[in-house]
Amino acid sequence: MVAFSLSFPATVAALDGFGPWTTTGLRGVLAAAIAGIALLAARPPLPRRTDWPALGVVAVGCALGFSLFTTLALETASTAHSAVVIGTLPLATAALSAVRTGRRPSPTFWAAAITGAAVVVVFTLSQSHGRPTAADLLLVAAVGVCAAGYAEGGRLAAHLPGWQVIAWGVLLAAPINLLIAVLALRIEPVTLTVTAVVGMAYLAAVSQFGGFVVWYRGMALIGVDRASQLQLAQPLLTVLWAVVLMGEQLPAAVPVAAVAVLGCIVVTQRAAR
Repeated sequence: MVAFSLSFPATVAALDGFGPWTTTGLRGVLAAAIAGIALLAARPPLPRRTDWPALGVVAVGCALGFSLFTTLALETASTAHSAVVIGTLPLATAALSAVRTGRRPSPTFWAAAITGAAVVVVFTLSQSHGRPTAADLLLVAAVGVCAAGYAEGGRLAAHLPGWQVIAWGVLLAAPINLLIAVLALRIEPVTLTVTAVVGMAYLAAVSQFGGFVVWYRGMALIGVDRASQLQLAQPLLTVLWAVVLMGEQLPAAVPVAAVAVLGCIVVTQRAAR
């Protein structure tokens, strides 16, 4: 969660020298290179045939769609605002996981999860004068595809090591990301600033691969439902980084939202047990 909380600041840093489509394609290509090296070194057996459809969902959701939609959104939306919108991801992940696995969390769990998501929605609308922006719609799309990738990846991690789940996922997405990168580099200018290079390196090594290794492992250990609700704290950390690292203005509503969301996390964790 901490690793992912820096993804938005890293994306903004990458946009300092790369265009949005170039950023999306290159981070996927570089992550696939890291994943390929890891797989060649470990030489694990190929996933089962029945695992490939779920790995395809991981590829589309976590290795392609989420990075594309959030990068495009961050061109016009602030890091802090975008982070809070993404706070609906835990509820979406829990809902999709329940559908896919047949598990039925308790009513208390759902009440707390929905409350946490509602806090995020109210916060978002209050910051955009009650009307969602184009960036908000892109972020909602990012939530949908990423939740599917999280749910399927967490389910796979029950029998497939988490690092292999994301490794195969980014490799499946590599051809599309490579095509995006090649086409984007022809039309988007590139300025290799230190900020942009550091941001790109973080996105590829941590946001697109390393963070998922730990995340999917945690999902396998404590379950997708409980793990997904821990992410309710991620937007708050991202807002903190936006203020500390990027100098963004801290909305007055953030402390109130922080207390409410953290309270929901405590309830969901207790209910999940």
